[in-house]
Amino acid sequence: MIRRVTDKTAAALIIGNEVLTGKVQEANVAHLARMLFDLGVTLRRVVVCPDEVDVIAEDLNALRRAHDWVFTSGGIGPTHDDVTVKAVAEAFGRPVVRSAELEALLRHHLERKGREVTEADLRMADVVQGARLIRRADVVWPTLVLDNVYVLPGVPEIFRLKLEALRDDLGMGRTKGFVGMAVYTRCEESSIAHVLERLAAAYPRVTIGSYLKWRGEDYRVKVTFDGRDADEVAAAADAFVAAIPASDFVRRVHSSSRQRSSIDP
Repeated sequence: MIRRVTDKTAAALIIGNEVLTGKVQEANVAHLARMLFDLGVTLRRVVVCPDEVDVIAEDLNALRRAHDWVFTSGGIGPTHDDVTVKAVAEAFGRPVVRSAELEALLRHHLERKGREVTEADLRMADVVQGARLIRRADVVWPTLVLDNVYVLPGVPEIFRLKLEALRDDLGMGRTKGFVGMAVYTRCEESSIAHVLERLAAAYPRVTIGSYLKWRGEDYRVKVTFDGRDADEVAAAADAFVAAIPASDFVRRVHSSSRQRSSIDP
């Protein structure tokens, strides 16, 4: 795809030894990518790093300087290996401070549960100096934001809830999202490689992808067409369908990223 000056780009920084050692299967990038697709934002990089302050800070600085937005996932909590806030502070050259608002919110929550508030609990109220807190009525705990960096937890259910609460801040409704189309075929990838190469040159503003399915489905290769202009996307898909044998065509699906996630194997 040809990137235009007005295109927004994003990167994800996944933080956690548990991901790098296979103890936990990363589940947040797909959800982030789908939401950014809806917003018309291109997710260009995903970096996974360990729970090490200097490594996180270095990776974060590289990503935030090269992209419009960066989303971190993981390392937000009360234990010794939750070092994301400290690392973000180091990246920005700012101190970690305790938020009176978050401390009051935390104390209220724990006292209602009949729990004594510990120093470990209060670590959850630490923020980077100068950060802003994004709130929404249906999400109790605010999200920490510094410039173009959104600091999110790694727990998938909480990550998704907090990410949805960021839509307004990210400009939902002000940015034209991408449109997508998928064509399912019984073709071999090698047999359509030349067709896809020709179409990529003919439709430079449409991103074309080919994905092989090994077994268990009614198709062999899925070809996707994504772009900002629905007519260009449809034209590229039309040209592809016309170029393959009718007997190899299975189905064609026009969808947003959300629809694709629910219907595609």
